[in-house]
Amino acid sequence: MAEFKNPQQESGNERQLLLVFVLTFVVMIVFQPLYKKYFPSPAAPPSPAATPGAQSTPATNPEPPRTNSASKGALKQAQNESSLVIENDVYRITFSSRGAQVKSWVLKKYNNDNHQPLDLVNAGAAEKFGYPLSLFTYDESLRNRINSALFVPSATGSLTVPGTVAFEYSDGALSVRKTFSFDSSYLITVQTSVFLDDKTVTAFPMWPAGFGDEANPAGYASARVEYQNGSNIERIAAKKVSGGNTIRGPFSWAAVGDQYFAAVFIPEIPQNAALVTLRNGLELPKEPKNPNSQETIRVDVIGAAAATLNSPVTERIYVGPRSLDVLEGTQVHTITGAPQDLRGLVNFGFFNLIARPLFLWLKWTYKYVHNWGWAIVLQTLIISILLLPLRISSMKSALKMQKVQPQMNSIKEKYKKYSMRDPRKQDMNQEIADLMKREGVSPAGGCLPLLIQMPFLFAYYSMLNAAIELRHAHWLWIWDLSSRDPYFVLPTLMVVSMIAAQRMTPQAGMDPQQQKMMNVVMPLTMGFIFYNLASGLNLYYSLSNLVSTVQQVVMNRTKLGREMRELAAKRARKKDK
Repeated sequence: MAEFKNPQQESGNERQLLLVFVLTFVVMIVFQPLYKKYFPSPAAPPSPAATPGAQSTPATNPEPPRTNSASKGALKQAQNESSLVIENDVYRITFSSRGAQVKSWVLKKYNNDNHQPLDLVNAGAAEKFGYPLSLFTYDESLRNRINSALFVPSATGSLTVPGTVAFEYSDGALSVRKTFSFDSSYLITVQTSVFLDDKTVTAFPMWPAGFGDEANPAGYASARVEYQNGSNIERIAAKKVSGGNTIRGPFSWAAVGDQYFAAVFIPEIPQNAALVTLRNGLELPKEPKNPNSQETIRVDVIGAAAATLNSPVTERIYVGPRSLDVLEGTQVHTITGAPQDLRGLVNFGFFNLIARPLFLWLKWTYKYVHNWGWAIVLQTLIISILLLPLRISSMKSALKMQKVQPQMNSIKEKYKKYSMRDPRKQDMNQEIADLMKREGVSPAGGCLPLLIQMPFLFAYYSMLNAAIELRHAHWLWIWDLSSRDPYFVLPTLMVVSMIAAQRMTPQAGMDPQQQKMMNVVMPLTMGFIFYNLASGLNLYYSLSNLVSTVQQVVMNRTKLGREMRELAAKRARKKDK
């Protein structure tokens, strides 16, 4: 099956981006001697997660028979399918009496890409693989029997929140009862019991078929199964999910979700909990704008079912956004009263230690400017100003490097007759190191601002990947700061500003041909990397480059800058002679 990756959503992409930057930096460092070796210039001397194994769990629990109010007595079967709507300030849920499952779960505070209220039920996938809050059993025929049965609801029409609704079904041999309680939050309480011939059946409430905001292959590829065991959070990417695999607890919560939304199962007894991972294939039109197209692409539809292994089941389920504000305000406790923290659902990735405070700072700024784009602009300006002393230090380091460059070239000239493998080359390196130490020159001094800025860049990448607040956030011509720039203005501006900054920044010890190549190749490479990334990230980096260019123009006019230009011009005249 083909694998589809969204450059903003694929978990671990921040590490890939880091690797690209590190490799680019290494190329810049090692390019000079390699270039001079193979293309000598006549003007100068050559210079989570493997998942636990599948557990075989029987369809029925071997414990003694248990009684149930619906297990004996009159049959309970509805004649016709009916609907029940439960609504509060944050959602509108529509239940069907067929299977006592959810046909629509609309989040009122979030829209889809068509600017309509977002329905988290993926209608196309759910019709094939099951609707939310249907029941999973290890016996497929029993599972289909339960989820196609016509339950008798305790109420129809609309339900006032807070409130409780019950669905019952009995055909004499099979008896099922499902009870749902609602309040003003995103949480609901679920109680289920299944009996077959008076024996309890292990049955898990499930969310089997992805989410309604997954409208393209990249959206499906962003899905993952997650669970928290103590302080550890395991995240299983869509392509690594094993269909029908059972993961034993304990865990505080287990979830299936995509980039911004999740369905989270919160067992009352974590020690006795289990999670079943679900994975199915679905054919999508190759061109989403042309749904009638005959060409299709196969994607993975990820789901999960979770509960305690005994029946009846009591658990709470959170269905909503991966928002720090919402999750921090969601109070959940186990049966013993222990708090269950859902904030781990917001994954800031490898650079969490920087990304989380950066996001909190950005959110604080947003309260005053009321626009996420302008909040990024202000934050970028402040970061650039804070980095200014490092840029000045970098210029001083570059000046010292230019001053000692003739002596370094003399040392290299003395050892040029020896091959790279000759042990005497180590003496050359030692002499150069002693010279730089004596003159107070740091070889990495000129790269320090870039090295300091890189963690902020990666943190922005992680933050935009996780912060639902930037989803559909507008700024000028951009309607969604979490997606790419529709007109590629910011990536283009980033490339142009990088070229300008490179040309204005003194680059000690680099041949003019090398300098020209690096001044063009590096910006174009960065443009290729960034053109498909979030516009919020492009806004940060392109503005940062613009500010750096302005700072460089000002510094070039200072005494230090004039001294560096004069030294560079003097060396250029010597090469021309």
